Amino acid sequence: MDKMERKEMKTNEPGERRTAGNGADRCTGGPKQNRSFFLRSDRIGFSVWNEGDLPLARLLWGNPQVTRYICASGTFSETDIENRLKLEISNETKYGVQYWPVFQLETGDFLGCCGLRPHGEGMREYEIGIHLRPEAWGQGYASEAARAVIACAFAGTEGRKSAENDFPAIHAECLFAGHHPDNHASEKLLAGLGFHPIGTEFYVPTGLYHPSYRMEKPGNCK
Repeated sequence: MDKMERKEMKTNEPGERRTAGNGADRCTGGPKQNRSFFLRSDRIGFSVWNEGDLPLARLLWGNPQVTRYICASGTFSETDIENRLKLEISNETKYGVQYWPVFQLETGDFLGCCGLRPHGEGMREYEIGIHLRPEAWGQGYASEAARAVIACAFAGTEGRKSAENDFPAIHAECLFAGHHPDNHASEKLLAGLGFHPIGTEFYVPTGLYHPSYRMEKPGNCK
């Protein structure tokens, strides 16, 4: 994970579109893809996973440096990668959220993913998560992406509209986050973002109790 970077988050103006250009991708070693972004921060564009993104999914979840803390074995099989991509697509269809694929705006490089998934029952609580490729570590992308997602979660549809996309409001009341006990970089990141520790929660994919955190919507008192 990256160190926290304190920058003001900027989102799309309604109807504005920003796409990644063509050329050689320094991170992937392959051609860049033209992507539409529903949300932008200073350096990062947020797109949406689709069925044609399996090559990108392999670049991310096929790297054991990325998956070492998110599953018990520390590595994803080809089937695991395919299922994870299907899960993200399904979450977007059902809930209007996913761990969205993120790209460097200037170069079009694929950085990883950052986004939300439902968490808890009976309230508008979502879990925030971020998986970055090693090439993107140590450059402030984690905190920048997470801040953009947090702002989007608590602001409803603002910043999520473009010429092609008009997603349903999120209207989150609170955000949950957790990390592997050995992932101290994530611990520092969440503290810097303003998450408060709430104990531990058992995480089935690793079989471990993960330190857990919560952030309330500004104005909520709990």
